[in-house]
Amino acid sequence: METPLSTDRLVIRDWTVDDAEAAFGIYGAEDVTHWLTPAMERVGDVGAMRSVLHAWQETQPNLPPPRGRWAVVRKEDGVVVGGLGIRLLPPFEEDLELSWQVSPAVWGRGYASEAATALIEWAFTQDTEELFAVARPNNTRAIAVAKRLGMQWVGETDKYYNLRLQVYRIRHTDLIG
Repeated sequence: METPLSTDRLVIRDWTVDDAEAAFGIYGAEDVTHWLTPAMERVGDVGAMRSVLHAWQETQPNLPPPRGRWAVVRKEDGVVVGGLGIRLLPPFEEDLELSWQVSPAVWGRGYASEAATALIEWAFTQDTEELFAVARPNNTRAIAVAKRLGMQWVGETDKYYNLRLQVYRIRHTDLIG
């Protein structure tokens, strides 16, 4: 995205390696990584997180919109509170997956829904017709966010990541209809 997205409370921008400590609070938290798809090992320390962010930073310019990974920053204090991503779902790499991760320290404040709504609206300006979200069946938080985003349940499958997952979808026409 050319410029950061902004909501009432949040800014969505590219990750930088300077975000490593805050990102570690997200991707180093077992409460977060336990639910990620594909299964992601908990990042072990800030140095490892810095390496992950560096890799994301290097990859970002080569991804065609709307694909990418972004930091979610709280406006009031500049703290990174979460991350967002849009990427191709395996195995056929034709469906785009929307994902969100929020620091456990700020769960329950609506940041995931607010940030993901802004990203969805932007993605639909990038010749994207639909986005999917996948969640483990017992990940009630992720399922609740998908529903708040207006995503519709389309079924359960083991097509993606060799995991049994709930699949939700939102189409461009859902926002304009």
